[in-house]
Amino acid sequence: MAFLSRLGACACAVAAALLLAAPPAQAADRFIIVASTTSTQASGLFEHLLPVFEQKTGIDVRVVAVGTGKAVQMARAGDADVLFVHHKPSEDAFVAEGYGLPRRDVMYNDFILVGPAADPAGIRGGRDAAAAMAKVAAAGAPFASRGDDSGTHKAELTLWQTAGVDVAAASGGWYRSTGSGMGETLNTAAAMGAYALADRGTWLSFRNRGPLELLVEGDTRLFNQYGVIVVNPDRHPHVKLAEAQAFADWLVSPEGQQAIAGFTINGEPLFFPNATGG
Repeated sequence: MAFLSRLGACACAVAAALLLAAPPAQAADRFIIVASTTSTQASGLFEHLLPVFEQKTGIDVRVVAVGTGKAVQMARAGDADVLFVHHKPSEDAFVAEGYGLPRRDVMYNDFILVGPAADPAGIRGGRDAAAAMAKVAAAGAPFASRGDDSGTHKAELTLWQTAGVDVAAASGGWYRSTGSGMGETLNTAAAMGAYALADRGTWLSFRNRGPLELLVEGDTRLFNQYGVIVVNPDRHPHVKLAEAQAFADWLVSPEGQQAIAGFTINGEPLFFPNATGG
């Protein structure tokens, strides 16, 4: 009997230890999927922000970084809880179609034109991005495009349209579509000695610049706004609304905005917080 009592006590102790070691089911479920852009990931922003948020809330954030167009498609299909991208017309359409809760501004930076130091198109120092791109086309100088329906690609196509350049007709010639993210496209541009449109955040964190230099900046048309949207649970009931809302609210809160402002490289900010309220 004493032996059986000791055995029972031992079994209880082992069971208690196992229960303590195993995370509660509720805690294990405390994660969200964020569909975002390659620029927020490649720039290092998420690596800077997420530990702060996760430490505060215990919510694990799993980022899928793709072009804005693919991120929107992903969220529309219900494969994400939060959409965090940078093409306002696409974001507004997403909300208007009932796929998202109200959109909120989070931060901004700008697009820039980079290219080889030799600058065969002669665009260095210009402040009219469309005029500079028209010069690139006129010179037949190589241009590397993301070609991936990202926010950067959408902005680029708008500039080509403003410049009156039909890049579809030039595809495969001086105009090269990489179909990949910003970092990969900059790598291609560096290898080719090509021009490219980049977001400043990725450019500042990019190390493999080779012959590339920043040549054109400051055009108001290069403004690059980012917004956050919680996927609508009325459309996709499995969305983790409480956790998703907590993340979106944190991004636009004073703490989240301060964390964004504190993300710098060599003292230069990559993004500028501009939420209007938490």
